[in-house]
Amino acid sequence: MAKPNYSFEKRQRELAKKKKKEEKLKEKAGRKTGSPQDGDPADSQSVDPAPSAYPPVS
Repeated sequence: MAKPNYSFEKRQRELAKKKKKEEKLKEKAGRKTGSPQDGDPADSQSVDPAPSAYPPVS
């Protein structure tokens, strides 16, 4: 049986953490400027919530 390559696994975890951190920073920078980053259609369009069974309160 082959022994596990712990160095490779550790490097992969480090790369995943680095990628996640960069994505968070990118998202945070996008929120500061007020523009959506990945062009999510839900974020860029104004969507009304589902209609309520009750009339709006005046």
